[in-house]
Amino acid sequence: MTASFPPGRHFVDGALVAPASGRGIDVVDPCSEEVLFQAPNGTAADVDRAVSAASAAQSAWARRVPKDRSDVLHAIADRVAEHAELLATLEAANTGKPFEVARDDVAGTVDSFRFMAGAVRASTSMAAGDYVDEHLSVIQREPLGVIGVVTPWNYPLMMAAWKIAPILAAGNTLVLKPSEHTPITTLKFAELVADLLPAGVVNIVTGYGDVVGDRLSRHPDVQMVALTGSVGSGRAVARNAAEDLKRVHLELGGKAPVVVCADADLAAAASALRTAGYWNSGQECGAGCRVLVHESVADQLVEHLVGEVSTLTVGDPRAGSDVELGPVVSKAHYDRVLGYLHRAQQDGARAAIGGDALDGPGYFIAPTVLVDVPADAEITREEVFGPVVTVETFTDEDEAIRRANAVPYGLAASVWTDDARRSHTLAARLDAGTVWVNSHLVLASELPWGGFKGSGYGRDLSLYALDDYSRTKHIMHNHQNRS
Repeated sequence: MTASFPPGRHFVDGALVAPASGRGIDVVDPCSEEVLFQAPNGTAADVDRAVSAASAAQSAWARRVPKDRSDVLHAIADRVAEHAELLATLEAANTGKPFEVARDDVAGTVDSFRFMAGAVRASTSMAAGDYVDEHLSVIQREPLGVIGVVTPWNYPLMMAAWKIAPILAAGNTLVLKPSEHTPITTLKFAELVADLLPAGVVNIVTGYGDVVGDRLSRHPDVQMVALTGSVGSGRAVARNAAEDLKRVHLELGGKAPVVVCADADLAAAASALRTAGYWNSGQECGAGCRVLVHESVADQLVEHLVGEVSTLTVGDPRAGSDVELGPVVSKAHYDRVLGYLHRAQQDGARAAIGGDALDGPGYFIAPTVLVDVPADAEITREEVFGPVVTVETFTDEDEAIRRANAVPYGLAASVWTDDARRSHTLAARLDAGTVWVNSHLVLASELPWGGFKGSGYGRDLSLYALDDYSRTKHIMHNHQNRS
């Protein structure tokens, strides 16, 4: 495994380079709590060097026609697919996620590059024409320039792809800071595709947010900052970017309500929540983590859900392919999730299953279903980001919608009902960027992902991401005959 790790260096201007400080950050295996890797502890000087390289490369990359950029993205997708098992193994080692999840992340990475490779060759805009007498208007889409990117620890490789693919497709260059907890696959990706990209088009600087992320969001030669992460990180980036009016793209937290009506297929809802609530150990911003179920069927749903959760296999992904749930990513996050669990139970919630840590080394928390959860309890309002699903009851639809929307987040939600009219009505009233009906946590590269309110703004995936990473220019030609 160690031989497969990337060198502990930044990737700048097409090469792996030593950090300016010479210091490192210990990357810890969440299954064993042992140091797995040492990443460079980046500085503002490292960021400046990377931004300079991205700035120098941007003009030539932007001038490439869409087919040329598309060909590069396809080549990147091919290279990732060629090394899929290696990348999945590294992702599982760094994050503790089961191989099923890690392989899905790699497949999503490949698909993101393939989709954007096609999308950039089929972009659409308003038709050219005379909208004023004898004046021809033409709409052009232009790249923004250099984009600063900050990616999270829950999906290190795939979230990098969700940013890199549309940023490159639109003709921009970038400097990316992965999470200090999970930099391994991002650095390995850069190493694997280095020969496919012009030097300086993609740059990776590892380090802490208050140093590397802060400098990226303040750098005068960065035209936009795109972040997937916590609400606190989003606020810091937006605050810094406001100083010189940078554009900002934020995909932040979520607290997805799952509204289960009295006529819903309860067994199907519970089966879906087995995945949607616990995929990646619940470290998923769209996770179905907050069930609001009609009081008449609550006991039945809980019985189904506890039965489903009881079959989850928890452990170190290296223990076998049957492992479905790994640890949470770090000691700090482990303590945070347990704090939410313990406070909720002290305040009257009851664990129908799980409810605490598991014995042994590693940051393992039992998959949990909390019932008898008081309305407006802390655990129903704040993002836990762990293997925890809460169950509340409601008496009528107005109450369900009011409580579902009464959180700071607006990323995702779902409605479970067999009534077609009710499904349309409730979905329209839920304040979320994605609403599923009779499913949850189903994504596709063709469809936008992003939220409202405290979940941020901007869209990942789909043609909307290409729009986010480009700007619109109107050119008007006076063609009046003056002869």
